[in-house]
Parts: sequence; structure tokens; C-alpha cells
Amino acid sequence: MSRWEELTGGTSGEGYAARFAALADSGKDVHGEARLCAALAPPGARVLDAGCGTGRVMIRLAELGYDCVGVDLDASMLAVARRQAPELPWIQADLATFDPAGLDGGADFDLAVAAGNIFPLLAAGTEAATVARLAAALRPGGLLVAGFGLDADHLPVPPTITLSDYDAYCAEAGLTLVDRFATWDAHRYEGGGYAVSVHRAPDA
Repeated sequence: MSRWEELTGGTSGEGYAARFAALADSGKDVHGEARLCAALAPPGARVLDAGCGTGRVMIRLAELGYDCVGVDLDASMLAVARRQAPELPWIQADLATFDPAGLDGGADFDLAVAAGNIFPLLAAGTEAATVARLAAALRPGGLLVAGFGLDADHLPVPPTITLSDYDAYCAEAGLTLVDRFATWDAHRYEGGGYAVSVHRAPDA
């Protein structure tokens, strides 16, 4: 069982969506993740939203002209995503075991994004396998972008993965670190409890 399932019981979709809707209604910017992805890949690029949840990031990217596929294990989150954007492809699968070649269009993504503390909320011991699956989904030169908390102030569960751990998993999967930010607004990372890492797949 993933830490997310332990935390929510797999019934959090409506509440999660309502929280972000309230933030948006209050004037908060809730599209930082999509904006960073759009800065890294041009419109029309193929994007895998890994741990897509209720679809907030992917729906925004689709509006901006990206060709998106969403994958998540939580049926309650996907139910919200499918209701909000039934025309988009939402796949229920475990990120640690899914076959990217079996996704719509195959394993040829320009960018894979893992927002929303995906890696600290995986099932214990599946972090390296998940990175490997996401790396396998990328075309040569494609990017993996992942943002997650590193300390108790930025996580709903005890910290489980460090940046050195994550970089090691990426290196094992053939990915190279090309940038690291402190926020999805691309502020330079200089230490702290949250990081957004950009890794690149090798060119063909």
C-alpha cells in the first residue's frame, strides 16, 4: 500500500479538488506546475502527468495545447479528473509497475511531470522502480520534472526520500540532473525543504 493510500484511504478526490478550487477562487495561482512545464517544452509536446490526481496540472497543460496522458492509482482522484475533462486520457495504474509502452501513443513523451509530492507518497521501496518507469516513458532527450517536500514542514507524512536518493535513482535510470528549483515558479534552489528537479534522458 502506498503512503498516499494509508493517509487518505483512497477516498480523497472530492476533498482534494475542493481545496484547490477554493484556493483558485481566493485568487491564488494554482498553475505553477503547468507554467514551469510549459517553459520546458513547447506547445504540442507530449506530456505524461505521473500521479495526475484530479487533473489540475494536466487539464491546464491541455488547455495550453499539450498532448497529455494522466496516470494515477487513486480511483477517487481519477473520478474527479474524468468528470472535469472526459475527453482526456486518464489511466488507472501504479506508477511503479505500469508499462509506458502500453500508454496511448507509446513511450515517447517529451516530458513527464510528477507534482504533488508523488515520490514521498509512494509505497515504501518503490521509488527507484517508479523513476525507472518514468525514464522509460521518455523519448531521447526528454525531461522528468518532479517536485516534492523534503522535511516535515512540506509533507503530510514523515520525510522518506532525500535529494541525493532521488538523484541516485535518476542516475540509475540513465537520467542527468539539468536544473533544480526551490519552487514551481523556478526560483533557484539553495537548500530548503522543497525542491523541483529537472532531469534529462540521454539523446539517441
